[in-house]
Amino acid sequence: MGSGSRVGTGNNEIRLLKKHLDTFLKGAKELRVFFPLCGKAVEMKWFADRGHSVVGVEISELGIREFFTEQNLSYSEEQIMEIPGAKVFKSSSGNISLYCCSLFDLPRANIGKFDRIWDRGALVAINPGDRKRYADIMLSLTRTGFQYLLSVFSYDPTKHAGPPFYVPDAEIRTLFGSVCNIHCLEKVDAFEEGHKSWGIDYIIEKLYLFIEK
Repeated sequence: MGSGSRVGTGNNEIRLLKKHLDTFLKGAKELRVFFPLCGKAVEMKWFADRGHSVVGVEISELGIREFFTEQNLSYSEEQIMEIPGAKVFKSSSGNISLYCCSLFDLPRANIGKFDRIWDRGALVAINPGDRKRYADIMLSLTRTGFQYLLSVFSYDPTKHAGPPFYVPDAEIRTLFGSVCNIHCLEKVDAFEEGHKSWGIDYIIEKLYLFIEK
């Protein structure tokens, strides 16, 4: 679960994030930004370089180590007492902390609340039956005044089972609409040659911004 579901889609997500970064950050300084199922997302370093504090969760220890290696960052690791077998990897600068565990175990680690969440392949990667539990955890991690940026894909779900899984607009509103005002910022054609092997002939990426009601 995680980075594998982003095949052929990552560049689009990064381009959309860059385009809407000012809308997302609103010029704020020293934000706490959460990356669910972070993989080795390069954007974590961007946010850290802009003076924000980044926390991610990723089940793959290899993915976390590769992030620090590829970004040329020294780091330390320690066990998380509350979650048996879990670790946290921290950059030497202290502004990037990546938890190696299941996202569903994370609340026990008491990681605090966040100003921003960048969901770039997490909701679409988890088992559809876990979405309610996932959304509840995400919303429990938000601070007053939060903004939540979500990238999802729209395609014919009868032709491709996922991941990334198809998440209908109506379900997004069911999961997040009681707490958030939901805005679709952009829809872009994300179809690439590699998607033909999925048996689909179109895939649309949608970028949503959730703002606290």
